[in-house]
Amino acid sequence: MDKVFIGLGSNLDEPLAQLKKALAALKKMNDSQLINVSHFYRSLPMGPQDQPDYINAVAELKTKLSAEQLLGALQKIENEQGRVRQQRWGPRTLDLDILLYGNEVINTERLTVPHYGMKERNFVLYPLSELINGDFNIPNMGTMKKLLASCSIDGLQRLDA
Repeated sequence: MDKVFIGLGSNLDEPLAQLKKALAALKKMNDSQLINVSHFYRSLPMGPQDQPDYINAVAELKTKLSAEQLLGALQKIENEQGRVRQQRWGPRTLDLDILLYGNEVINTERLTVPHYGMKERNFVLYPLSELINGDFNIPNMGTMKKLLASCSIDGLQRLDA
């Protein structure tokens, strides 16, 4: 089984409830096992600022699914929770991104792993850092410790819920 990390985000239709529902769906996903989940974080929106703040988290899974199969399963969960793709970085009920898939580097038409934007996104790095060691080397990016040192925590708030 491969160890994978999934970024979760929502800013529409009760975002905290959306993430909890998504985690329940991840727990039931075939050929996969939900191992751990970070705290939830409130973050400022990327892109258009005329939208609500996001709630984000990172989940750790073990899976027998290929990266492409996993992507399909995650998109199915997004669609079941009302995801509509209208605007890049726009508001959404649910966003599920494959951040890391083992130590693999994947570049296909549908998928880039490690996730291309994670090194600039505090709402990805800080929750992810709860689940992996600071010395962990993210392929083509460097250690978690190094990435955190160059990524401001400004605008990010850990939630206790």
